[in-house]
Amino acid sequence: MDAELHKGLKLKNQLCFPLYACAKEVSRRYKPFLDELDLTYTQYIAMMVIWEQKQINVRELGEQLYLDSGTLTPLLKKLEAKGYIIRERSKEDERSLNISISEKGEKLKEKAVLIPQRVSACISLEPEKAMALYSTLYELLDQMTEGDSKN
Repeated sequence: MDAELHKGLKLKNQLCFPLYACAKEVSRRYKPFLDELDLTYTQYIAMMVIWEQKQINVRELGEQLYLDSGTLTPLLKKLEAKGYIIRERSKEDERSLNISISEKGEKLKEKAVLIPQRVSACISLEPEKAMALYSTLYELLDQMTEGDSKN
């Protein structure tokens, strides 16, 4: 076989691997801070959207988080069981489920407010490089999800 062709099978030549490894390491940095709040990373990002929106449709939440309903439903049930959110059917469309922040969920926000700073302190990346990485990742994500909507 052609040696050039086999280069594609080397781990160091894969874009997906450093993305995967970095995502895993960043999530690991969040864990001790989220453990203090009894949240998983996925619950935390869901709460971030809910804190911002106050009320959101489950479908819209899934779109913002790139999560399907099979992942989102049990996550939201756990957040509801903890008292952080309220799930209720839309009065206009019974098929639609709305999520709203509870009083306890709002209080949790005050405990979570320093998490971004605490995590940033664990990741030594110059602000300019961090912004460039952020822009590049969102550009890639936009291209990939735009391609999905065309298929």
